[in-house]
Amino acid sequence: MSDSKDVMFRESGLAGQDFNFGAETAHVFEDMLERSVPFYNELQRMVAELAGDFAAPDTCVYDLGCSTGTSLSKIAETIPETATLIGVDSSQAMLDKARSKLGKHPLPCPHQLICADLNQGLHITNASVVIMNLTLQFVRPLYREGLIRSISEGTHRGGCFIMVEKVLGQDSLINRLFIKHYYDFKRMKGYDENEIMRKREALENILIPYHQKENEALLLNNGFSSCDCFFRWYNFCGMLAIK
Repeated sequence: MSDSKDVMFRESGLAGQDFNFGAETAHVFEDMLERSVPFYNELQRMVAELAGDFAAPDTCVYDLGCSTGTSLSKIAETIPETATLIGVDSSQAMLDKARSKLGKHPLPCPHQLICADLNQGLHITNASVVIMNLTLQFVRPLYREGLIRSISEGTHRGGCFIMVEKVLGQDSLINRLFIKHYYDFKRMKGYDENEIMRKREALENILIPYHQKENEALLLNNGFSSCDCFFRWYNFCGMLAIK
């Protein structure tokens, strides 16, 4: 669980501000995820399970957008002890929390934490697994193709890319229904109308989702030989691509 409950958008103080991953968000991030991402814990388990299927000894396993390191701990349980786990995030506040967590509960495999903005690209090397769990949607569309291509080029043949994203529905009516039921989920988790509205406005120009078919084309056109959906809940989609 997080250090504190997420009440960031309960008051109007953040009105008109873009969402960011700074210290305030890092402090409540685990609670935010558990109350904002359907089947969050199951998704973490599935991602770690799939990573274990492809991770090879003496290779690198990347978690791009590792935030506070919760996923790193779960992934480390499924991969070879000689694989190097590399967590990358653009927020130093998130990485500070990750470093603190990993200091209290050391991983069974070597690991690195890197502060980097994925919009500026990233050199991937010797990878058997690369994970982006609710991360690519925050990369500006202009830079996504180049980033996916660099991931593919740095991944061994037979390795994989695991991606979880919010996606748009193909049909406008279906898309509205998906969003409606997602907001119902957030209400069920304790967020009120103002919190939902303010966070939606804060994310409007920051989180830019694609359609599922657009993400499939992005992967298949940039070095991956096949891909399939392993998870779908309304407008949340998990995809596995194989090099």
